[in-house]
Amino acid sequence: MALSVSCLHGADDYPLGPDSQVQAVPRGEVRQARFNSSRIFPGTTREYFVYVPKQYDPAKPACLMVFFDGAGFMRADGAFRVPVVFDNLIARREMPVTIAVAVNPGTIEPTLPGAKARSTRSLEYDSLGDATTRFLLDELLPEATKGLNVTSDPAGRAVCGNSSGGIAAFTVAWERPDVFGKVISHIGSFTNIRDGHTYPALVRKTKPAKPIRVFLQEGSNDLDNLHGNWPLANRDMAAALKFAGYDHKVVFGDGGHSGRHGGAIFPDTLRWLWRDWPKP
Repeated sequence: MALSVSCLHGADDYPLGPDSQVQAVPRGEVRQARFNSSRIFPGTTREYFVYVPKQYDPAKPACLMVFFDGAGFMRADGAFRVPVVFDNLIARREMPVTIAVAVNPGTIEPTLPGAKARSTRSLEYDSLGDATTRFLLDELLPEATKGLNVTSDPAGRAVCGNSSGGIAAFTVAWERPDVFGKVISHIGSFTNIRDGHTYPALVRKTKPAKPIRVFLQEGSNDLDNLHGNWPLANRDMAAALKFAGYDHKVVFGDGGHSGRHGGAIFPDTLRWLWRDWPKP
């Protein structure tokens, strides 16, 4: 089912609502760790976070959401505040019991004194292909979810990101819709950084449509640079999803290249994403 474009008008100071504030509900646990043994991105090290809701029952498979640029999503004073929003929505049964794995992009430590670490973010996030998908499935998630009962149903597994993380989220589900059936992309970089501008054509020409649900958020004052125009690229992506018959929603505002708008609507985005879980 394809949903039509929504248009919002307002200043780029999108306030956070009560769903993004700490409330008197059961609070989940967040643990932090490092991963430094990747064979797919050799030499990299990165932090990751795992949120487990209070309502998690090891006897029942939980849903799963993966977040790219994970530290930003997990910040208690950030735009998205994943643990707080999850606590509130899970307590009211407006989303299922969901474990979150939030992972940062890799860095390569310097070999010379005084040099800075090198980030592999663009390589991992902007590149088309299955490398980041294999990194998640073969390397990170087995470690991050060890001992946790996570559903194998792709309809119960989602991936989310901002900017380059937004296109990375789409790529993961595009490559493995049998594993991840839901996508949230905020201000996604569907531009020509590493061939991401080809996605609208791929979406239109790939038949049948892949079984993924896609949420896009974009702002009219987003980037316009040598790689492309972000608002135009996301409108092109939205048009392709509509043409191909994807279950999708796109929300346009007037914001820039930030998480303010996406964070303000994040609780409603999650309600839309999980609206029919579990299916009868």
